[in-house]
Amino acid sequence: MKLSQFKFKLPDELIAQKPAEERDGARLMVLNRKTGEIEHKAFKDVLDYFDENDLFVFNDTKVFPARLYGNKEKTGARIEVFLLRELNEEHKLWDVLVEPARKIRIGNKLYFGEDESMVAEVIDNTTSRGRTLRFLYDGPHEEFKQALFSLGETPLPEYITREPDAEDEERFQCIFAKNEGAVVVPAAGAHFSREIMKRMEIKGINSAYLTLHFGLGNFREIDVEDLTKHRMDSEQMEVTPELVNIVNKTKDQGHKVCAVGASVMRGLASTVSMNGHIKEFSGWTNKFIFPPYDFTVCNSLISNFHMSESTMLMLVAAFGDFDHVMNAYDVAIREKYRFGVYGDAMLII
Repeated sequence: MKLSQFKFKLPDELIAQKPAEERDGARLMVLNRKTGEIEHKAFKDVLDYFDENDLFVFNDTKVFPARLYGNKEKTGARIEVFLLRELNEEHKLWDVLVEPARKIRIGNKLYFGEDESMVAEVIDNTTSRGRTLRFLYDGPHEEFKQALFSLGETPLPEYITREPDAEDEERFQCIFAKNEGAVVVPAAGAHFSREIMKRMEIKGINSAYLTLHFGLGNFREIDVEDLTKHRMDSEQMEVTPELVNIVNKTKDQGHKVCAVGASVMRGLASTVSMNGHIKEFSGWTNKFIFPPYDFTVCNSLISNFHMSESTMLMLVAAFGDFDHVMNAYDVAIREKYRFGVYGDAMLII
């Protein structure tokens, strides 16, 4: 398939700038992937499509405050630093993006905080905007991380054009988030409130968790028309023995396995073995899913409405049938569904 097949025109006013008032207050479009039939529901209705012993798989990655601003030594130029991941605890090395990148060279020092007490030195160039920073901090690792994160802000995607606020600290995070390492919230999971989780429990619907540290690569522009030539950024993930057991057991008993979010679908597809079973995994995945693709683990997917030409849209189209999904997106625009991480959701069954 070609990149241009995933292009659509999205009016700016449909890109959600704020979350719904209530965590579970979004709209829900339900798409039947076999017939293309569409229903318009509220997210709170999502459990109506599931029964006892069905399984929801969530991503329990936790977003950290990855965007911070520093001043360059001597010139005092304001530099945005986006923390991607920690490379080495002992030496306090971080993989980051910097903006404007042309001003930042190896050997430069950056100062953070009102008192400029946090200092970092640029020790490597990794990509056009990528740098490796060494933070010059004396003290235990946990104390350093706490000090560093206190300087950061919620890393809202660029299509959200406002400054982050206190509400984002809570809402750009799932209620079950636990394993720190993401710079993007698994948006489908963020719709799940304590009330919905309780209703799941009462109905006998099971839940399980994988960890996939959702990264900025999901928002990187694809610069090739031939999708077979695109390479995804690698993301760290973990599939535990507990998850393997419950997924495989649910499959064997003929119940539904629902991936809550594109990251979960990618993670499960990265560990699939024989008979639609999954296996234990701890490492990195750069799996890129686009149509056609044979999914053998999950038979339903919850996902937000994604941007034009995005890798997440491609995965959704691979699962839900390309024609049905692109038609559903046309309907979503006509019906004024909200797009992006703070937008509305789609359930594909």
